[in-house]
Amino acid sequence: TRERIYKTILKRISRPGLRIYSDYQRISRILGGMGIAILSTSRGIMTDREARLEGVGGEILCYIW
Repeated sequence: TRERIYKTILKRISRPGLRIYSDYQRISRILGGMGIAILSTSRGIMTDREARLEGVGGEILCYIW
């Protein structure tokens, strides 16, 4: 059998000293849609895809790919 090793990378974007905000139209796609961004919005914590569907922006917390 083949063992597949997947490495998940979590990159923190906003920090206490430097907050990064984006509206829903400018949220970048991570690895062509293979990764996700986690945002804190007025409607709670959601992924970049959910934020685009809801039409809300917010603070970009991290990228996961």
